Amino acid sequence: MKAYVFPGQAAQFPGMGKDIYESNPEAKLLFKQANDIIGFDLSAIMFEGTEEQLKQTNITQPSVFVHSVIKAKVFSKDKPDAVAGHSLGEFSALVAANSLSFEDGLLLVQKRANSMQKACELNPGTMAAILGLEDSIVEEICKKIGNDVVAANYNCPGQLVISGSIDSVKQAMDLCTAAGAKRAILLQVGGAFHSPLMKPAQDQLEAAIAATNFKNPDCPIFQNYTAMPSMDPAQIKLNLINQLTSPVLWAKTINNMLDFGVTKFSEVGGSGMVIRGMIRQINREIPTDSL
Repeated sequence: MKAYVFPGQAAQFPGMGKDIYESNPEAKLLFKQANDIIGFDLSAIMFEGTEEQLKQTNITQPSVFVHSVIKAKVFSKDKPDAVAGHSLGEFSALVAANSLSFEDGLLLVQKRANSMQKACELNPGTMAAILGLEDSIVEEICKKIGNDVVAANYNCPGQLVISGSIDSVKQAMDLCTAAGAKRAILLQVGGAFHSPLMKPAQDQLEAAIAATNFKNPDCPIFQNYTAMPSMDPAQIKLNLINQLTSPVLWAKTINNMLDFGVTKFSEVGGSGMVIRGMIRQINREIPTDSL
């Protein structure tokens, strides 16, 4: 049983997708379609833009989404038995499973990115990866500091990302290091994703999701908010809305997919190594590849 897994923000890189565009007529049409949908030449930024340009949330998210979805459409020979996506990657997964159309998925991602960009400007924040410390210890440290910093991404054993106001995240990093963390790394992100500081973006995205047509997916999608499989469009919508201010339960998601019967994971998009690296930390025995 095979699953497709899709990366989120931070999977971007200069030149992403250019090789597919130049070598595959179907991909070329899809890139041009994406430019028309989004209203500017996204592919030019993906192919020729700098790292700094690609780090802007309103560029990063549609770029990663388009790259992932086009890879899935062009290179997929068999339908997956299950899908999942890390944060933004959940939208790519929904398109791959035919719950969302390419156009509707891209419009939602554009809305999500622009809303998050505004929320970041309204409530400046950041994120940090805490390595080599028990989740429960990191959670307790965040609680001691207060509501300004929370656990955001449960990526794999020994890697928990925290999110919140800049001062609170830095304070939590110091306390985690003092408690025995191997490393505490400040991430180069635009804001406090998957934290309460994203509430203004959640309010805007909720209306857009409610107005979008979601179909029953071709296979179960394991969603970040619950780490459980979903097939019902109404439940999928609710989980997508809640995802923006809630932690990404990625390690639990992968373990639940294994319990479901998945025997191989294919990462679709980005460098093809980000999600695979996390999966290897969760279960070294399970085969992974890049689509």
